Amino acid sequence: MRVRPCRSLALALLLLSAPTVLHAQNQAPQYPQRAVKIVVPFPAGGTADVLPRIVAEKLREKFGQPFIIENRSGAGGNVGAEAVSRSDADGYTLLASPPGPVVINEALYPKLSYRPSDFEPIIVLGVVPNVLAVKSAFPAKTVGELVALAKANPEKVTYASQGNGSTSHLTAVMFQSMTGLRMLHVPYRGTAPALQDLIGGSVDLFFDNLGSSLNLHQSEKIRILAVGSANRVDALPGIPSIQEAGIAGFQSITWFALMAPAGTPASVIEHLNSAILEILQDASVAAQFTGMGVQSVGAGVTETRRFIEGERVRWRDVIKSAGVTMQ
Repeated sequence: MRVRPCRSLALALLLLSAPTVLHAQNQAPQYPQRAVKIVVPFPAGGTADVLPRIVAEKLREKFGQPFIIENRSGAGGNVGAEAVSRSDADGYTLLASPPGPVVINEALYPKLSYRPSDFEPIIVLGVVPNVLAVKSAFPAKTVGELVALAKANPEKVTYASQGNGSTSHLTAVMFQSMTGLRMLHVPYRGTAPALQDLIGGSVDLFFDNLGSSLNLHQSEKIRILAVGSANRVDALPGIPSIQEAGIAGFQSITWFALMAPAGTPASVIEHLNSAILEILQDASVAAQFTGMGVQSVGAGVTETRRFIEGERVRWRDVIKSAGVTMQ
């Protein structure tokens, strides 16, 4: 398989300097006037859940209205995403999601009960490198040793994922294609249960995002062999990138976006975008993001939409090249 190198991180970094659109005070809509529900289409505990909780609390403080996180997992994020797509387009039900339900699943599933491309992008909260993490007792200490072990034992090495067609699953598929490996896939319903079994030793490895795995690596409950970004990251200066470890062209990151149902008024989307841009500049929020290995992004609505459309095309090409399909 020929995989086009990921440029998500570079694009995300470009967003940092993109112009933003701020409303004058007298143009801001009278929103919100009641509680806002933010659906996370994965279980509680992972970065996809923690990041929107941080932002939701700041939104509550800013607007004086509850911003409630609701976890609705299942079917690779499709359950929660479908629920949001069928909600009233009034800004009171939103979706906080990594790439899967927003840009990946429409290329994976022959039929979905919602159209991911119909969601209205609000903002990308942050980006984080994916990492190659293994159970603490795994015999391989480097990427090279892992490749040698897996080649000598086809379909014996097991890898967890956040679910069929998730970013972690596709990253593992890409890794196998670029190394000629055959490993055994063990899908879970989200990051937290996958990590639990990695800690317990039930599975051998997991392409997780850095935010979820960093503390577990530091406490030696799991081991991170390499990072999926093109270069090393500040949080793990002694850990090589997968490219550096010998897999040329390999790159994988995860981003987390806030989306609204199709037809949500542009004034509401701009209002939320402006409010969250301010929140992402808050020192306490930045510290919490950094502590999880997440780089805050933030950009205007137009730039956010352009970025997500580019990601949709990129993942569609990866999926097509890998021949991955879901029923």
